[in-house]
Amino acid sequence: MTTLDLLQKLEDRVCPVCGSGPDKATSFLKQSVDPAKLDAFSYASRKTPEYMSFNLVTCRDCQTVYASPAPPAHAVSQAYHEADYDSSDEAVLAARTYGDALARDLAGLGNKGDALEIGTGTGVFLSVLQAAGFTRVTGVEPSPKAIAAADPAIRPHIREGIFVEADFTPESFDLICCFMTLEHVSDPRPLVEACSRLLREDGLLALVTHDYKGPVNRILGRRSPIIDVEHLQIFCPESLQRLVTGAKLDIVRIESFANRYALRYWLRLMPLPKGLKAQLGRLFAATGLERKLIGLRVGNLLTVARKPR
Repeated sequence: MTTLDLLQKLEDRVCPVCGSGPDKATSFLKQSVDPAKLDAFSYASRKTPEYMSFNLVTCRDCQTVYASPAPPAHAVSQAYHEADYDSSDEAVLAARTYGDALARDLAGLGNKGDALEIGTGTGVFLSVLQAAGFTRVTGVEPSPKAIAAADPAIRPHIREGIFVEADFTPESFDLICCFMTLEHVSDPRPLVEACSRLLREDGLLALVTHDYKGPVNRILGRRSPIIDVEHLQIFCPESLQRLVTGAKLDIVRIESFANRYALRYWLRLMPLPKGLKAQLGRLFAATGLERKLIGLRVGNLLTVARKPR
């Protein structure tokens, strides 16, 4: 990843959900990217927040917040390919959280043949799907370092690279999952439309995204972890409704849920001075509190949609 690729080749964008142009956009946050702060973890999952972003605007037609101008798709893909990885523990906890949040949907799913996860990381959630009864599971992940950290038993189920619809057979999946990934892709609308075409009738699409309208994110403002150089768009219930129904899928539900992580990870996300964070980190480690699991609603949304017959 080079600063030149990410910062000096920025391209103007229309709304990535509804296609409205700049005349329908209002300022959300001005660009705040510091090239000196970009490193191997800038495009890694569950990193320490940098609170940087490209210029963000809000689409008045669908309420999506999106970056414009932003890096071209090939530069973004390369950044994820080169990203480092150090969040295996958090990935396991996230997979459990998503599995619990989806439990009733998976229990009611008629067929459990094939499942696909886009942006699978170490593939931990693929193991959750196997335990839920899916016969065949496949993950797509652009980071070779994340794949290298995968359990050897699940690694053969992961394909390295960016998701490409043509790599799969139409109407071949009963479930497609995309967790904390839609914010990171250059074109979320074609991705969701592709998922619709790849689903069998009555198949489910499950998305997990940030909600910029969530109370915590509104209160923190620029100091919210969702203000991130990785995020090319940020959603809310209205924009997700538009995105999913535009792909000819029926909404089952869009709702917030609690994430469950160790206290040391929540501390990493808190917008506190580095010195205070370090002191609290030492205190939590000395007292054993750093591993205490805490569930919090921090402004994340689960969207479940079904492909109609």
